[in-house]
This record gives sequence, structure tokens and C-alpha cells, in this order.
Amino acid sequence: ICPQADALYPDRHSSLWERLGNDFSQDLFTLRAVEWLGGAVRVPSPVRKSYDKMGPVGVDERWEAFGPFHDYLLRSFPLTHETLTLTKVNTYGLLYEWKGSDDTLKPLLLAAHQDVVPVDPKTVDQWNYPPYSGHYDGESIWGRGSADDKSGLIGILSSVETLLEKGFKPTRTIVLAFGFDEEASGLQASDIPLSTLLKKYGEDSFALLIDEGGGFAEIGGSIIAVPAIAEKGYFDAMVTVSTAGGHSSVPPPHTSIGILSRLLVEFEANPIKPQLDRGTPVYGLLQCVGQHAKGFPAHLRTLIKSSIRSDKALRELEAELIKDQEIKSLIGTTQAIDLIQGGVKTNALPEGAWAVVNHRIATQSSVSAVQRRDIDVLKHLANEFNLSFTAFGSDITPNGAPSAGKLTLTDAWGSGLEPAPVTPTDEDSAPWLLLSGTIKATYNAHRGLEGADNIFVSPGVMSGNTDTRYYWKLTPHIMRYDHTSGVDPSTIHTVNEHIGADDFVEMVRFFTTLILNVDETTTF
Repeated sequence: ICPQADALYPDRHSSLWERLGNDFSQDLFTLRAVEWLGGAVRVPSPVRKSYDKMGPVGVDERWEAFGPFHDYLLRSFPLTHETLTLTKVNTYGLLYEWKGSDDTLKPLLLAAHQDVVPVDPKTVDQWNYPPYSGHYDGESIWGRGSADDKSGLIGILSSVETLLEKGFKPTRTIVLAFGFDEEASGLQASDIPLSTLLKKYGEDSFALLIDEGGGFAEIGGSIIAVPAIAEKGYFDAMVTVSTAGGHSSVPPPHTSIGILSRLLVEFEANPIKPQLDRGTPVYGLLQCVGQHAKGFPAHLRTLIKSSIRSDKALRELEAELIKDQEIKSLIGTTQAIDLIQGGVKTNALPEGAWAVVNHRIATQSSVSAVQRRDIDVLKHLANEFNLSFTAFGSDITPNGAPSAGKLTLTDAWGSGLEPAPVTPTDEDSAPWLLLSGTIKATYNAHRGLEGADNIFVSPGVMSGNTDTRYYWKLTPHIMRYDHTSGVDPSTIHTVNEHIGADDFVEMVRFFTTLILNVDETTTF
């Protein structure tokens, strides 16, 4: 159950790795790393959801905010820009290629994003330090992007720069891909993987991809790292009710707003039942927790182990877990009514009303399954209110039949996204084993520890979506992982975002160890 890789330390590059490790342990390097990240925070690069409707790059001047950030990177990482080939995709996407000496080896792909969510001006006075100050208080770097995701981007570049300073030349090509609108769905920068990389390298051309994702934390008395090997799908269903307008002094029994309200009540009265299935990333995580988190509740550990063969135990485990709302949301497909609008003024019957129901789709489900379920929830109410019903381009009720109005279900913004392909983690999956061993080696080295049981590695799943959605064709080995435990998740995208300086240095150590281990391996 949940087999573990041994800690993987660089062998051929052991001398270089030890010299770099010594540097990483010095206060001087911590100050250097702090300045690298703090300086990046001081160059604002916010992207708003409203950017989804912006004009194209080169026409809408709001994209020009990334120019100063590129200038900062050029000044701060001179050897990187002298040595690696930089291609700018759609002006502000950054694609660095560090050519290796052996073209037969699939490249390593490291990804991050330049953009950050904006700071609400109304909250500025709630920050401990100004949100774009990059302030270092002796323990943490503060400011928007310090954790999400400039730490990842600067962590990668810091590792590359320090390797270059030591004269390292890779055997395996290394590609760095930095998008600029991940916080607004990543469409503007999607040409990096969808055209540039696919055109040059082809499908299934990369050894593995590391992008932002899970970290490590104490679970049940053990330290467990949780790289996400999958992402839930995404779908926004727009529910629109159209009825006749008129003067509200002679109202019908139900207006479009009233009918829509009843439909939404039906959604919330019938949540999608979460189902825990064997073979899913969530079940894999539970297996690892049950096996290695000795302080986890004993009755749950027993159920986890029994559920491998017992369907009864699996359902009992499911019932226990869904009592926790966070775990329940991770296991199943969720629904949340996020938007609603209807009517234009009092005294006038609304001719239409609409709402958007957001779904995060379980890894074992699909967009089409969610659509069928939404139709089933509303079909009897369409009949009850005598509404014609069209859903996702198909007529649910007979076309042309008499009705008191119309009910329409659509994909709100063309947002439908299937759950991500699940990255293999079996004992024959060399990229997963290499990542696991690298995590263990980094954790040990940063703390002066030895052995393989100081930290355990488990597969996980992300509820949100990253830029990796555009990289599926490039490799089946996609891992979403930030090697850190020093980020307070309650500050991500909100007030007082920060990261511990020591945690950031450990992140640099992780990327360095990963690059050296991937450069040495002969298993893929």
C-alpha cells in the first residue's frame, strides 16, 4: 500500500550538488534569494477576470504591465538570459530553452505564471506591509505573488542562475514556460504549449512537467508531500428562464424570477452525491495516509485498509469522510450557484432571468455526465411550469409545443473542461519515482537528515485548474507541486500573502535537485 521511493540524491553531479547545498545553507544566499523574490513582487503584474474580455495583446494597453516585469527578470538573471534561448509567445509569454547535449532524451518542462490576482484597493490598509512592497521582515517575504506564483517562477530562475554560475551544462534539454494570464484562465498564453511547443517538439515529447500545485504538511503525525496528479474538471451551466413581460399590476402566478428561484432551490435540494472510487487520486491519497500517517484516527485507518477489498468498508469510509465539507468537495462533483440576474425595474414583469451554476467535476466523471444530471434535475419542473426546455443544443420537450415560457440550459462561457488525465504513479512510473525521490532528498538535505521515512509522498488532486490544462498533449507525466509548507493558504489571493524565506530557499534547492536528478537518469 502506497509504496515509497528511496531518497534520490545526485550521483554524477554529487560534487556540484553538495557545493550548491552549502551555498543554500548560508545567510548570504538567503538574502540573495529574498531580494530576487522581493524584487519580483515589487513589479506589479495583476490580471483580472475582466481581462477575459480585453482586446488582443498589442491592441489593449493593459497587457503592457508585463513589460517592466520582463525587464526585471533580464536584470536579475543575467546568465540565464545570456545562455538560454528566450522566445516570447504572444509578446508576454516567456519560453526559455536550455539546450542539452543529448537530443535523444526527452526534455524536462518546468512551468509557472507571471501574473497575480489584483489587490482590492479597499483592503490595502489591512495588509501588514504594502501589498507590492516585497517586504522582508527577517522571516517572510510579503506581497501579492510572493506565494502564488512568483515564488515558483523566481524559484526556477534562481536555480538555473546558480547552476550556471557553477558552470553546469545539461545533458537533457530543459524548457521553462511562464504564462501571463493563468489567473484569468490562461487563454492568452495558451499558444506556448498549444502551438509553439507542440509544433517544435510534437506530442508526448517531454519527460515530465512540473507546475504549481500541492506542497507538504503534517498529516496524522507524519510529513506527507502531495503532488497533484490530476485536476477536477470545470463547467458553468447557465440556467435561463424566459416568460412574457407586461405590467406587474396584473401578474401571472409565477414570473421568470420566481420560476428561476424554484429551479435553483431544486439544485440545492439535490446535491450531487459524492462517490469514493478505488483507483482515483483521492483514494490513492487515502491509502497513503492510512499506511504512513500513524497518528490518523485508528478507525479511519482500519476502514481505509479494509476498503481495498471490501465494498462495505469503502461505503462506510465514504460516509465518514463526507462529513467533512472540504474532503466531500474533493471526492465528488460540486455545484455552487454563483451568479444570478433578472428584471430591469419595479412595476415591470421580467421577461427573463438567468443564473450560473458552477461545477467542479470529479476525476472519474465528465462534462457530459454533469450536463445529463442537470437536465434530470430540472426536467420535471419544466413540465410543472409548462416551459419548453432546450438543454445544450437539444430539445428536451417537443419542439413547437404550447408553453408558458422557455427554459434553456447552456454552457455559460464555453467553459467546459474535462477532468485532467491522471498521471501514472505505479511502481513502473519512472518520472513519479524520480519526483518522489527528489522530494525526499531535498527535505532531508535542507534539514540535515538521513533516511527515506522523514517525509512520505502521496498522489493528490487539485480542485482548481492550472495552465497544465493546455499541456496534456505534451506529456502524460504532469505533476503539480510546490515544494513548500511555509505558505498560509488563507492568504492566497487575499490580504497578507507571504512566504517564509527559508521555505523559499528550500524551493530553490528542490528545483536544483530535480534538474540534476533528471539530467542523470537513464530510466526515461
